[in-house]
Amino acid sequence: MAEKYTVERFGLSHRRACSLIDFNRSTQQYKPKIKADDEHIRKRLNELAKQRHRWGVKRLHVLLRREGILINHKRTERIYREEKLLIRMRKRNKVTSVLRVEMPKAERPNQRLSMDFIIDSLSTGRRFKSLTIVDDFSKESPAILADTSIPGKKVVEVLDRICDTRGYPEVITVDNGPEFSGKALDEWAYKHGVKLNFIAPGKPQENAYAETFNGKYRDECLNENWFMTIPHTQEIVEAWRLDYNEVRPHSSLGNLTPVEFRKQFELVTKNAVGL
Repeated sequence: MAEKYTVERFGLSHRRACSLIDFNRSTQQYKPKIKADDEHIRKRLNELAKQRHRWGVKRLHVLLRREGILINHKRTERIYREEKLLIRMRKRNKVTSVLRVEMPKAERPNQRLSMDFIIDSLSTGRRFKSLTIVDDFSKESPAILADTSIPGKKVVEVLDRICDTRGYPEVITVDNGPEFSGKALDEWAYKHGVKLNFIAPGKPQENAYAETFNGKYRDECLNENWFMTIPHTQEIVEAWRLDYNEVRPHSSLGNLTPVEFRKQFELVTKNAVGL
């Protein structure tokens, strides 16, 4: 360094040497900051990433902050990259561009529900169905039923069970499958004053909330587990549903969980009514 050489060679002070060689003295006196200890953050981030295989850095960062590790998101992202925790994106087949349909937005919980089916297989190769139900407003899933056969009668039984505690929705969006278009669901909807909103044939985008939920369910539950029997499947699926409702942060809900978002809405509404 020129400043050091000048001081040692000519016996000048650091101030005089810096002045002669036009060198900023503050730069000469700068001492690098000690790097913050990231070990506990690295350890916890790795643990969370192993538990949540399909969660990216943004959701993991939210979990760290919930646990009291209040660090900047850039620091989380740096450690995430250094630990090579990047998610391998699953390849998706390209589809023909379709007209996007703007879904009427729900204004409160339990106003609009969406239902759909998704198919997977047991370890024996036997196929099973999952009836998925999601609240359009809070993104909460009140129920998921997994079984080898789910006729309209079973669909009605699930709806009766969740409506006993949640009340009856105004509208349920469904496709034109036989389980939804049959007599059992039609009679149930008429009896309880629930409108069935059937999407146009071949237009799954009209059931966007169910499609979005099914994508998460497939990616984070069905693709991540090995199902032995139907009871074993139901146990895993129910555990995932509760975790989805009560732990998983949603960016569309301000990084709240569906349960937190619903309770927050109910509290705000209650306070507004009390004014």
